[in-house]
Amino acid sequence: MATEITVPALGESVTEGTIGEWLKKPGDAVAVDEPICSLETDKVAIEVPSSVAGVISELKAEVGDTVEVGAVIALVEAGATPAATGENAGRAAQQRDESKAAPAETQASDASQTLSPAVRRAVLEHGIDPSTVKGTGKDGRLTKEDVIAAAKVRGDTPATAPAEAAAPATAPATASTSGRNTERVKMTRLRQTIAKRLKSAQDNAALLTTFNDVDMTAVIEARTKYKDLFAKKHDIKLGFMGFFAKAAHLALKDVPSVNAQIDGDEIVYHDYIDISVAVSAPNGLVVPVVRDVDKKGFAQIEKDIAGFGKAARDGTLTMADMTGGTFTISNGGVFGSLMSTPIINPPQSAVLGLHRIEDRAVVVNGEIVIRPMMYIALSYDHRLVDGREAVTALKIIKEAIEDPTRMLIDL
Repeated sequence: MATEITVPALGESVTEGTIGEWLKKPGDAVAVDEPICSLETDKVAIEVPSSVAGVISELKAEVGDTVEVGAVIALVEAGATPAATGENAGRAAQQRDESKAAPAETQASDASQTLSPAVRRAVLEHGIDPSTVKGTGKDGRLTKEDVIAAAKVRGDTPATAPAEAAAPATAPATASTSGRNTERVKMTRLRQTIAKRLKSAQDNAALLTTFNDVDMTAVIEARTKYKDLFAKKHDIKLGFMGFFAKAAHLALKDVPSVNAQIDGDEIVYHDYIDISVAVSAPNGLVVPVVRDVDKKGFAQIEKDIAGFGKAARDGTLTMADMTGGTFTISNGGVFGSLMSTPIINPPQSAVLGLHRIEDRAVVVNGEIVIRPMMYIALSYDHRLVDGREAVTALKIIKEAIEDPTRMLIDL
């Protein structure tokens, strides 16, 4: 008798998700707790494991389908082997033919891997044999970046492939008479949620941004002096984010409205500081939460951030990682941004935007000198945070970065 695999509980207030990718197909063997599909929710992508060991006999949903918590998405013949599925063999073979997600050439060259649509396109475009590339994704899975990196090492240009092979079967490329192509790809649930939340922030909050610039000399000197000792003792690199998180801690403590939020006709003040740190994931920007920043040291903050970054890349962030947060820090500088006006992360009331560091001429003690400078921006909800409070908070952050001793003596 087949065992039903259902959509697990997805967290508070989340009742459904979207099938993002099948990691197994009918006829494939599966172990207990082995993931069979990737499920996208409003906040994160999670993997759904099999509750029994056996063989996948049937898939009950297709990629892109929306499924509710508790819905049956697959059947597993417990204890069966790929060669002994009995009456399910014909049905499994038919489903395999109907749901082939990769061209024959790709399957022949790498029958042991399950490739995502993006990876399959990259494999075709660059003419790479996936069996020759070491995957860096979760469980050694191949990523699009792995394929592109292999193509760069080989020095090849993308292989010419028909438009219909380069695009998903559900969204074929449309070629014009001039030979230019377009491709339609359905937005992921995560991307749709990001779009709705950002637009909601603009519609419902009175957004305003204040700017300042920061001389990064002291922080750079501190990192240069102590980075080796820090890494040796704590087994983590000393980054810039730890400094800004601790500087934000001072600002939020002195200006509590920046760490508060509006709930109906009430203001909710927090006596703790949980900072959401924006990190890049394959499907978009996510904001896991570093909790109790006011109680943690540099090393633990850096470890938390590094762990979230890896989890985001591997697609293993959990709902708990994303829940809460009283303030956000977003670092566009890692991508080369000079200046921006970040959008708050509702229901939070403020977000700090960091940007790239560049040498600029500034006046210090009446002399023109060259210093490593960074523009910083604080976007805030003017319904709750007054201009004076926003400017004060940003100034505290600036002063703490320019004189890190302030963070040690709580000044």
